[in-house]
Amino acid sequence: MEERQFIHDIVAEKADIIAGINRAVWDYAEFGYQEDQSAEKIKAVLRQEGFEVEEGVAKIPTAFVGRYGSGKPVIGILAEYDALPDLSQKAGCAKPCPIEGKKYGHGCGHSALGAGAVGAAIAVKEYLQRTGVTGTVELYGCPAEETGFGKAFMVKEHCFDGIDAAFSWHPMDGNMSMSVRTVAYYKVRFDFKGRTAHAGASPELGRSALDACELMNVGVNYLREHIISDARVHYAYLDCGGEAPNIVPDHASLLYFIRAPKLVQSGEILERMRKIAEGAALMTETKVSIKVLGGLSDTIPNPTLSMLLSDAYLETGAPDFGEEEFAIARDFLAAMPQEQRERVVKNGAKQNGISEEEFAQRPLNTFIMPYTPAMRDKVMTGSSDVGDVSYQVPTAQITAATGIPETGAHTWQMTAQVGTSIGDKASQAVARAIALACAKIYGNPEILDTAKKELEEETGGVYLSPIPEGVQPGEIS
Repeated sequence: MEERQFIHDIVAEKADIIAGINRAVWDYAEFGYQEDQSAEKIKAVLRQEGFEVEEGVAKIPTAFVGRYGSGKPVIGILAEYDALPDLSQKAGCAKPCPIEGKKYGHGCGHSALGAGAVGAAIAVKEYLQRTGVTGTVELYGCPAEETGFGKAFMVKEHCFDGIDAAFSWHPMDGNMSMSVRTVAYYKVRFDFKGRTAHAGASPELGRSALDACELMNVGVNYLREHIISDARVHYAYLDCGGEAPNIVPDHASLLYFIRAPKLVQSGEILERMRKIAEGAALMTETKVSIKVLGGLSDTIPNPTLSMLLSDAYLETGAPDFGEEEFAIARDFLAAMPQEQRERVVKNGAKQNGISEEEFAQRPLNTFIMPYTPAMRDKVMTGSSDVGDVSYQVPTAQITAATGIPETGAHTWQMTAQVGTSIGDKASQAVARAIALACAKIYGNPEILDTAKKELEEETGGVYLSPIPEGVQPGEIS
């Protein structure tokens, strides 16, 4: 059997199912740990395709595992399906067009992410069934990647202990091996409590929790100069003390994200921030409660599996975009500011090896950037709970174009494009690549010996969960 052609044919046969998942999950657009319809849709497809489905894994209602096959190797494919707030947008609309009555949108493309992962699992299932090759494929339904650390909770509950390799992908504006590292982070809440008073008549009796928050933010601003340059510290007010300026606020709260290349570095910055918070409380004679709500580990791209998946991607090809997708893409290109549009066309033409005139008519990336070992030394300043999986099992990822070049993640532009046939075609492309990589492992399981050795050398077998004891999935306060 010619594996590449076999898998290509299977994915083509299942193309409507894959596209149907993308469109349905895109339409549901559910926030983390609330992805009831999205999870049910994917589970229903898996059952229809012959998978056994285990529900409610890691004590999370919207987490699940679909299994097919028997024996080793066991390969896990990671699916996501949560949406983001304030990114509701009509599919294919190249100007802001929120959908009335909807708050959430797939501005990170997780509708397609889930669809492509399921497509890969189905193709692998068909491969195992029709060839009789020994092995197991497991599709992991992973909720709340964006804000809720879904996979980190699943790792803590040992959901991935039995698998030998893990594959995933992510929607972006290009097609490549996603073998750069992502950073770790902690999510921490600071609640200040003070004492109310009439701000005009007797302010001396009040102790302002809002003042404490402001002072903490000032202190953290000064701290930023004295932390490693790869670290990022972001904040938002969860509670700004009320709406009445003439009442000294006795309550106010901050939420901080603390990012760094390694979890231990995030932890070191957190300890310094604790002191700043305590100092702010001391200056204002308030009290502060500090609660770590969770976090993520950095991602370790496995060299052997990254090369394997990249080679499979090059074999199976980039998304099969046609005139329907290019027409949508041209609308989004035309909506860009002129300077950005000219840059996108110039760079896109160079990368795809075509003229600028041709790329302007076909403004989607159709080339695949192959894996190179040097990519593993690069660090993205974003984070992903795939990192926690990558500490447990050799893990590799790819990306596929679900929008025109320079379409940013977490934008309405991404929501609008991924909900069209652009997202469908990208999902089908990654399904082919991941399925072929799995087939190569089933045919040559010794690959995993090298991959596991690389992971052991990287981590020394040490993993520190960023989830504190007692914190539950979905807990935000």
